[in-house]
Parts: sequence; structure tokens; C-alpha cells
Amino acid sequence: MKVVVYGPEKRTGVLKDSHIVDVAGALSKAGDANASKFSSLQDLIEGGRNLLDQLQSAVENLGEAGDDILNSSKETTLHAPRVPGGRIACCGGNFPAHAIAMAQRRVERGEPNPIKGDSSDYVRKRGFWGFWKIDRDSLGHGGTMSYPERCTYLDYEGECAVVIGRPGKNIKAENIADHVWGVTLLGDWSIRMSPEGGPLKFALQKNFDGCCSVGPCILVGDVDFMKIDVETSVNGEGRQKFVSGDMAFSYAEYLQYLSQDFTFMPGDMISGGTAEGTAMDSSPTGDDGNPAKDRFLKSGDIVDISSPQIGVLRTHIS
Repeated sequence: MKVVVYGPEKRTGVLKDSHIVDVAGALSKAGDANASKFSSLQDLIEGGRNLLDQLQSAVENLGEAGDDILNSSKETTLHAPRVPGGRIACCGGNFPAHAIAMAQRRVERGEPNPIKGDSSDYVRKRGFWGFWKIDRDSLGHGGTMSYPERCTYLDYEGECAVVIGRPGKNIKAENIADHVWGVTLLGDWSIRMSPEGGPLKFALQKNFDGCCSVGPCILVGDVDFMKIDVETSVNGEGRQKFVSGDMAFSYAEYLQYLSQDFTFMPGDMISGGTAEGTAMDSSPTGDDGNPAKDRFLKSGDIVDISSPQIGVLRTHIS
């Protein structure tokens, strides 16, 4: 089942064929006295798996429904399916193939190759790292990101993220199934070649207006979030193709690491990182020591991050 946030009131819905079924409307039609509260994504997530089973049954047995419940998916705005204030942790350098490609760029610049032996072992020995996306509201499907003024190299990173469904602290990796509510696609927009000094960094290359896209939906139910197929294309040209499980550290390992003395809340997300094929890891190094700019994003570009299980998350660069 695919849960979306849609329309001017940012209500929750379920994608079914060419329509969006209003969650509160479907539950009300099925006789749920508390149905109206579940127009909120946060309340829907906090309702747990029993509520999802109830919603699945309600959607499958709608019978005749009016326009107050059904909306055309083609004519309705989709927002980022993200809880207001929900935190997004992004895993860094977590795909061995991406690490290999980035290492090749370093060799082109005359630097030593940091990878000796198996690339997955290299990533795991280097350890956990990443950053938080701190935008107040992510872009949804069809959203437009304004090219940052301080940017010269704007990069795309297609990713897959799990959505946390219940509060948890000091969570053991083997218990991740108890805490994941669903899975979605994420666009991690990155300013490259803009070093940030200091021992503790503010992740300015990862945080600016419009720096994150999420959607088009959250896939819930019986989902294997380690087997999500993801592709990224720029203006129709394929750039990335991978499976979420290609990562070196699993979502479960990151959840255990990040939840040390830190409480994850319903609606928080962990994005697993990106694979090879970004502009940064696929652009040859020029004579000036900088990457060629051809593959980096420009105003007017359209980026599609897609998955056969989840759908297409489209972002316009202006």
C-alpha cells in the first residue's frame, strides 16, 4: 500500500490505480469513529500496523465512493510524505561501488588510492558517518529547487529511506522490524567542491533551501526494505541504478548506532546513502584538478529518482 500526503490541506491518502483515496474518508466509511484524526501523517504512523491493516481493508472494500474520498492522482499535488519536524539521518559513503568511483577521482588528482582490498571492508573499517538534513519541509514529487547562489557544482544523489514507526532508544539491530513503518525515495541534493573548515562541521554542503526531496509515497505493509530497486536519471539519461541492500552498513546497523542515548520518533527517517553514478564520482578530472561540469546539475534540469516498488520522485531545478 502506498501512502501519500496530498492537496492544499496536506491530508493523507492511499494511491489506488489512478486515484488517491482519502484515508480519513475511507476509514470513516468503514465505520471508524476516530477516522478524522488520521488525515494527519503523524497520527497515521502512530496508529501502528493494526491501523494499516484496517486501512487496507477499508480501501479494498470502498464500494461506491464520491469525490470527497477519491481524487485524481494526475490532477492532485503530492507533498513530501514527511511528518512536520521529522528528522532525517543520511548515511554517508555507505555504498562500496560509490566509494570505488570516488577513489578513482582521487587517483586522477594525484592522491593515493585509499582502498586497499575489498571495497566493502574499506567502508566498514572506515566506520559510520553521515549527516542530518535540517530543512523544515522537504520537496515532494514535482517540486522545484532553486539553484543555490553559493553553488558551482550541484550534485544529485538518489537514495532509499526507511520511515520509523514507533519511539525507540538504544535499539538493537535485530529489532529493526519492530521500528520500521515503511520505505520511501529520497533526493539528497549536494553542493560539491565547497569545503567547510573546523573540527565540528555544520554540513553546509548538505543543508540549504530545497536540499531534500522525499516521496512520492511511503510504501507500507509487507516490504523488504533491503530489496528496493532504485534508478536516477537526469533529463531522461540514466545515471544511477542500484538495490538498497547494496549498502555496506545496513539500516539496522545504522539504527542501532544512531539510537545510542537518542530517541527516534515516529516519522523520523534513515536514508541509506547513494550508489555510484553521481556527478561527483563519474566526472573526469580536468587539467585544473577540478571535475568537469558537464554531468552536474544546471537550471532547467529534471531529475527522476524512481523505483518499480515505490514510484517516481521528480524534482525540477530552477
